[in-house]
Amino acid sequence: MTETPNRWKRFDTWDERPLRLDKFAAEDWRHGFSAFSSPADPKPGIGTEGGRVISMDGVLESDFDMIDRFIATYHLDPAVAAEAMAMDSAQIASMLVDMHVPREKLVRIAHGLTPAKLADVVSRLNALEIAFAYSKMRARKTPGNQGHVTNAKDDPLQLAADAATAVALGFDEVETTMRVARNAWSNAVACAVGAAVGRWGTLFQCSSEEAEELQIGMAGFTSYAETVSVYGTEKTFVDGDDTPWSKAFLAAAYASRGIKMRCTSGAGSELLMGFHESKSLLYLEARCLCLQRGMGVQGTQNGGIDGAPVTATVPGGMRELMAENLLAVWLDLECASGNDARATESEIRVGAKIMPYLIAGSDLICSGFGSILKYDNSFNPSLMNGEELEDYLVLQRDFEADGGLTPVPEGKALDVRRRGIEALSAVYEELGLATATQAMKDSVLVASGSDDTRSFMPRDVAVISEAIKARGITVIDVITALARRGFREEAENLLNVVKLRVSGDYLQTSAMVREGRVVSAINDPNDYQGPGSGYRLSAERRSEIIGIRDVLDQKEVLRRESQHQKDEARHIDYRDGGEAHPGTDPTEVVIGISPAFGVKLFQTTANHRLSDVLAAMMEAIAARGLTPRIVRFRHTADTSFLGLSAARLAGSGVGIGIQAKGTTVIHQRDRLPHHNLELFSNAPITRLEHYRGLGANAAAYALGEMPEPVVVPTRGEAMGSRYHARVAMIYAIETEMTSEGATPVDVAITFKGGAT
Repeated sequence: MTETPNRWKRFDTWDERPLRLDKFAAEDWRHGFSAFSSPADPKPGIGTEGGRVISMDGVLESDFDMIDRFIATYHLDPAVAAEAMAMDSAQIASMLVDMHVPREKLVRIAHGLTPAKLADVVSRLNALEIAFAYSKMRARKTPGNQGHVTNAKDDPLQLAADAATAVALGFDEVETTMRVARNAWSNAVACAVGAAVGRWGTLFQCSSEEAEELQIGMAGFTSYAETVSVYGTEKTFVDGDDTPWSKAFLAAAYASRGIKMRCTSGAGSELLMGFHESKSLLYLEARCLCLQRGMGVQGTQNGGIDGAPVTATVPGGMRELMAENLLAVWLDLECASGNDARATESEIRVGAKIMPYLIAGSDLICSGFGSILKYDNSFNPSLMNGEELEDYLVLQRDFEADGGLTPVPEGKALDVRRRGIEALSAVYEELGLATATQAMKDSVLVASGSDDTRSFMPRDVAVISEAIKARGITVIDVITALARRGFREEAENLLNVVKLRVSGDYLQTSAMVREGRVVSAINDPNDYQGPGSGYRLSAERRSEIIGIRDVLDQKEVLRRESQHQKDEARHIDYRDGGEAHPGTDPTEVVIGISPAFGVKLFQTTANHRLSDVLAAMMEAIAARGLTPRIVRFRHTADTSFLGLSAARLAGSGVGIGIQAKGTTVIHQRDRLPHHNLELFSNAPITRLEHYRGLGANAAAYALGEMPEPVVVPTRGEAMGSRYHARVAMIYAIETEMTSEGATPVDVAITFKGGAT
């Protein structure tokens, strides 16, 4: 028998990756697992008579289901349909990626296309082409973002603090929901107050049961709604006790109260609800989007939404999510482009999923981004959450792409959180709803998530929420309470949002509020027509985006080094001994130090004192009966040339070159500059025992031995990302101290007894 396992161990390694938590579905159109096409999909086609659609995608008018009938009646433009449907799908696809074809022309064509034709066109685009076309076709030029603000306890203090933080981060819209349904009113008040901190204009919605959500909106606490769901098959509508007409009526109800409104759809919903009719995901979503356009809603949140995880299990699923977003903007709908439900456990897949939207821009890149921690996200984890928020900020900086968010300094984060907590507490007291203790406020102020809080619990919240509803408290009562308790700025901010509902300006397509001004597809249309056109970062906006924390500059590097200077002075003393000349003692090993070594720089990148490093190497050389000699070089800061120069001065012909950051080499007098004997290139993980071993090996080479090279083990750390910025600045400090032709100088070292 053999003991050799019958499995390549690399598969064990792969089994431990987060990716293996994802499950993947076989392509199976009969059971609905088909992204772009299915044999059950109808062929594109249309028949018209006297301005009426008498057949659509192979179905006669007499056989229309209610979705067909609604689309034929309210979406398809008879004046365009014949012309648009006669066009070759490949030709239209090319027009979508042709920067010289105006957006307006393509929108007109889309209004004459049936669902099957729309799906057929975008299915011809690869992922890159879809992203490009999306960038060109989205309605508003300036991108935005939407965030989720929820927590596992429905704690209103935390909601107010997190909403205020979300506003500071730049979210244009904030959406909440609850763990306990009856807590909806409390959540709405808390987020409305928190979203009024710092600036006005952040729109807010409370996702709840449709009738109650409308009631909350009519009470003035919310300013938009997006949970009016539509589906791509008739049976799914029937299962939800709805029709396209009932959804259209609800949409009109919101609009009649001046509330911005969009629908929700997305691939996978029919599949999850069991009524997919074996149709492809894209075709069903095309039907949904045509319905929404027919309803006259402002826009849609699509891109899978709750169905994104199942869509991502299908081959081509991620590409399909992009394609359905493209359909939305092509139909001239505002698009909150999904990226909310977390479709994968793989951080690589998460990054890949968000990138096309970040680069292309979107009306709302996420709907929504989990501004809170995953476990606090009552919608379930978003594609990106509070844990990854800084990664997203860095992606913006990396690609100089406006993802709608702005870094917030730590001090400001605490300020806005405190203001949100105090404002809501004041409202609660003024309206006789509850009293928050100082301990509750303090715990919420610094809490990263609800695990850290000692505040309201769900049952407490239910009492508050039912009181708000039963007493008929409205946004005017809240505004009045804020003003009475001295929160005049927040009162005015909230009142300004309410005023929007009277003016109706933000009912335009793709409307958001920036700096007190409604920005929409009307006054900020996407005018992309090639390089230099469309949305570009202004200098001011770029300055905001690149302002992430922990950014190094040389001044900061020197400041940190100066903190170590006094400590190092207690351990070592360097005294120049005059020009260094070649030695003749065969027991002599020269250690060549760099220009800034112990002068401006005092620790290696592994945070070892330079005195400790020198002591380790010198002791190891002396232990073999040889003599270490220290020489400072100023003609070079390069490790190889430091080592070679040291070797050429050493009587033994063997030298060590070391930079202040810790990179070290053993060299021999007659070798080529970059053909050394041993090298420590990963200074950040080089420990004192490695330097001690290097000193011992240098001595061994000087004695004519062939020692085992010292290897600094690495576990694949991304040294470049962790250290290269600092290393480059340190090296610049070294090179600034070099001088062409400078002679080497012997250095006398005195350890002061503190070296370890």
